[in-house]
Amino acid sequence: MQSFIQNYGYFALIMLAIVESACAPLPSEVTFGFAGALCTTAVTGHAQFSVWGVIVIGTIGSLIGSVIAYEVGRTLGRTIVDRWGKWILLTHKDLDAAERWFEKYGAISVLIGRVLPVVRSAISVPAGIAEMKRGRFMVLTVIGSLAWVSLLTGLGYAAGSNWDRVSKDFHYAQTPTIVVIVLLLAWGLWHRIRTVRRHNAG
Repeated sequence: MQSFIQNYGYFALIMLAIVESACAPLPSEVTFGFAGALCTTAVTGHAQFSVWGVIVIGTIGSLIGSVIAYEVGRTLGRTIVDRWGKWILLTHKDLDAAERWFEKYGAISVLIGRVLPVVRSAISVPAGIAEMKRGRFMVLTVIGSLAWVSLLTGLGYAAGSNWDRVSKDFHYAQTPTIVVIVLLLAWGLWHRIRTVRRHNAG
């Protein structure tokens, strides 16, 4: 990934941001942290990017990818439940509950979700399924993405030639958060299986 960024510059950054925000498991920490380091002369002897350039491109790419995922959820969400709901453990009752959730907590869910590992890549789909207002979704996505990309770029810039060591430290610090999220997802999956089985039995 780092070679791709060095070889293709801003094009690589926007493509990685789009793909990651459209639900692909790509580490944005590496993408924008490394890009931040490349804003200094410490890595290659010259500054390949500007800090503001990375932040703007990263935010735009994140918005594009998030909108793609949002539209997939909004357009195909109920169709997918109709055809494969029993296999993916979802019912229309769940979609109705998701809509009520996003009506009450959608703003904070999207805003905070954009700065959480794993969650930030997936939050757009349920927002689309719940038909959260597009304008509101896009504004919140831009705010959250801007904060996240700025943080990572700033950390990379501050690290400079020490980027390799800092990226490892960041990875170690991130691991407990990912473990907690995975455990919560596992618990949620177990709970969903029980709920759907009871629903089907009834």
